[in-house]
Amino acid sequence: MPEREPKPAWSEVPLAVRREAERRLRARVVRATRAYGGYAASATFRLRLANGKRAFFKAGYPPPPGSAAIFPVDREAKRYAALAPIVGRWMPRYRGDFRLERWHVLLMEDLGPARIPPWSARTARLACRSYARFHRATLGSALPRWLSRTQHAEFGGYWRQLERLGQLDGTASLAGRRADEAREWIDAALPLLVEHERRLAASRRPFVLLHFDTRSDNVRIAGDRMVMFDWPFASVGPPEFDVAAFAQTIAAEGGPAPERAVAWYEELLPLRARELDAAVVGIAGYFAHRSWQPPPPGLPRLRSVQRRQLKATLAWAARRLALPEPAWLRAVADSSRATGGQRSA
Repeated sequence: MPEREPKPAWSEVPLAVRREAERRLRARVVRATRAYGGYAASATFRLRLANGKRAFFKAGYPPPPGSAAIFPVDREAKRYAALAPIVGRWMPRYRGDFRLERWHVLLMEDLGPARIPPWSARTARLACRSYARFHRATLGSALPRWLSRTQHAEFGGYWRQLERLGQLDGTASLAGRRADEAREWIDAALPLLVEHERRLAASRRPFVLLHFDTRSDNVRIAGDRMVMFDWPFASVGPPEFDVAAFAQTIAAEGGPAPERAVAWYEELLPLRARELDAAVVGIAGYFAHRSWQPPPPGLPRLRSVQRRQLKATLAWAARRLALPEPAWLRAVADSSRATGGQRSA
């Protein structure tokens, strides 16, 4: 597995920023533990305070030279402030944000250390049922008009783009010695994949509030609910998109199959097959487009994770569309070194 993303130590956070965080938290920080997770190099810390309480510190800051890191903290702060009354118990308590010395800091409730993966059937069922309750709470509701209603549709063209740009060999090359088999499978499946990905742009209402980035490093299990953080991509759209994206990450991390995740979700909120097919195919296309390209500077693990997600999502798409099993996916290695790496066209 590639090395972790570089993250600044607490001592590297400007002193004025640390002091302002303490002022707003009304207590001195006695311990700051770097929190790893996700694939970006943002400054994230679990803080223990002198008054015995805890808090979470997340900040965007000027990226190191040559880094491709993007810290969408402005977007996230706006969503935390606006959506907290709507999301309620599915979001950590927000304690405000501030800007100082080119740092933009978010302060929020500390939800504790990550405990998944591994995924158990019990934990996955609890998470999926909580996800259904989250979506059901905003189903057909009036939501802030500035939230995108089309963000999910952006995943409706990756298979076509790969074909148009002549990059399908890049995806097939992930299978190494089985690349010819992979390309033959992709060529045969492509018309059906394109047909279904197009349907994302025509997703039918009612829509819900989408978290749009739900995966294990962005959630914590608290009792009978799943609490989600990292909200910069929140938008409005079909619940099937969020479910497809979440279910495949559970499978990619060695948890239950996506079909089981969907079944648990549907114990509380039914899903529409047409929209779910489109979402699964569109997300598979995204990973088919991204996972063979070089890793962006500063994000060494990203492509490895995306390859695992490609395997989980494309296999699921094949089952849903009654396509032949893409057995070549078993030859796709997580490490770019194992496959020889690829150049972006």
